[in-house]
Amino acid sequence: MGQKIPPRAVRLGFIEEWNSKWIASFREFPALIEEDWHIRHYLKEKLKFAAVSHIVIERTGNKFLRVNVYTARPGVVIGKRGADIENLKHDLEGITGRRTMINVFEIKQPELDAQLVAEGIALQLEKRINYRRAMKRAIERSIASGALGIKVAVGGRLGGAEIARSEWLREGRIPLHTFRALIDYGFTEAICTYGKIGVKVWIFKKELFKKSEKDLLEEAKLVEQSRMEELPERREDVSTSQEEGKKENVITKES
Repeated sequence: MGQKIPPRAVRLGFIEEWNSKWIASFREFPALIEEDWHIRHYLKEKLKFAAVSHIVIERTGNKFLRVNVYTARPGVVIGKRGADIENLKHDLEGITGRRTMINVFEIKQPELDAQLVAEGIALQLEKRINYRRAMKRAIERSIASGALGIKVAVGGRLGGAEIARSEWLREGRIPLHTFRALIDYGFTEAICTYGKIGVKVWIFKKELFKKSEKDLLEEAKLVEQSRMEELPERREDVSTSQEEGKKENVITKES
């Protein structure tokens, strides 16, 4: 099942959250979903060169809208003295008819963001760089940044071939069926002169536990200490029981 749907979708409710956070009635639901699509499509086109990873939309009632933009280049989104972000806010209010607030969050490690890695590979393919070279570069940078595993797949008329095919490279491990594994997934398309090439990226960042690694190590140390303390007590109990058994044997022989 983990290989048939995106890793984020199968982990919703476990370790992942929804990108649209609002509640609506049955009649309003389709219109709001379409509105979310228009907001994301507009921002992606407007911020094409701002390295935007994903957009989270929150609604409180029917009058207020909050848009959280996660990007590796927050300065490009904000602009000089906040001029660009004010224009975006004004445009979104015109599209939705709601009072809008835009928050910009910086992605400090873009090499560990699957969507940004996929867009970087697609940009290199559009510049006619060899697809194998682009894939290997992305894998090396992600592993150097601390990723536990990465898989990159490309499909289409690779290298201008007449017959389309798909190829993939992987380093490390990608446990798609492990729900506690935090796996980021990204997809985009490179528009080349000979057609579109699809790019998919899976990045295994870490495993999420209820307790941190330090807490688990401390608990293991405490368990070992308690076992070491119990060992001499057990030995004393065994020795006393053996002595009592010997005394009983002596008494029975004398009788």
